[in-house]
Amino acid sequence: MSEILVSQSYPSGQKLEIARGDLTTEQVDAIVNAANAHLMHGGGVAAAISRRGGLSIQQESDAWVRAHGAVPHHQPAYTSGGNLPCRFVIHAVGPVWGSGDEDGKLRQAILGSLQRADELRLTSIAFPAISTGIFGFPKERAAAIFFNGIDEFFRQHPASTVKWVRITLYDDPTLQAFLDGFEAWRSKNQAEGA
Repeated sequence: MSEILVSQSYPSGQKLEIARGDLTTEQVDAIVNAANAHLMHGGGVAAAISRRGGLSIQQESDAWVRAHGAVPHHQPAYTSGGNLPCRFVIHAVGPVWGSGDEDGKLRQAILGSLQRADELRLTSIAFPAISTGIFGFPKERAAAIFFNGIDEFFRQHPASTVKWVRITLYDDPTLQAFLDGFEAWRSKNQAEGA
């Protein structure tokens, strides 16, 4: 069971949360996988999701790539949740640090995941800290992009089926970076009267 550490509610009834926990045990409609463009789930979050979710996730991922080609940042793929408690896994491709326009690519991956969840008529989704592991994206910088992106989606889509977004983190350095980033983001918004 995840431990909710902070949350932000919106007038639309939508909610953003940061939690300490294991993404693969989240009881939400979809979890987001930090994927590569060819959906080969060999390391990091992807390997944990594939291991816990079973062989069907990699098989469905392979079928997706055969049908659609490499997955772009702005249009995540999706598969069933396999043996996971979620119904779907949304496979978002974040940027490798040093590849160029990393901020823009991460923003696309976040917004694309939320749009995909809305297309699937889902109400709840949980994210990992996309690109901050083996892809090397600085954690504090990623946190700001996450909060701004989710905030943008909620404000632009108050009628979306997506009502509850959780960022689920398990390692202390990433968790602390996101908690610090959340406080800075919330203080900035309050100062600006948002």
